[in-house]
Amino acid sequence: MMTHKDILDYCLKKNGAYEDHPFGDGTICVKVKKRIFAQLFYLKGKQMFTFNGDIMTGDYYRRTYPDDIKRGYHCPPVQQPYFNTVDLSGSVTDEEIIQMIDSSYRYVVSKLAKKLQKELEKVNTDYVKEKL
Repeated sequence: MMTHKDILDYCLKKNGAYEDHPFGDGTICVKVKKRIFAQLFYLKGKQMFTFNGDIMTGDYYRRTYPDDIKRGYHCPPVQQPYFNTVDLSGSVTDEEIIQMIDSSYRYVVSKLAKKLQKELEKVNTDYVKEKL
């Protein structure tokens, strides 16, 4: 079962990802180009993870895991359809969590200005060249 540390480590491997604490020490936000794609926090002693994406993807996950995935717990109602909060102590598999992170990252990057998307691509290309 993935923990906050596992999720944070995986998220930070994403191109341009960094950790931030805009809501205080109790919530870890992982951002790319100032946009949040993952949030990690505790709720009633349970490790929780929030990710975002399109409405259809969010609805799919809430229907698939009705006991473990809810609309964004901490989000204003207008944003809730775009965010899902996952109870990490539930039945959601590690593979599904990885897919949620990947989907959330792609979704956030797709909403960035084309210039910022190109900057991310360049960083990735430069990184690959360094490794060769």
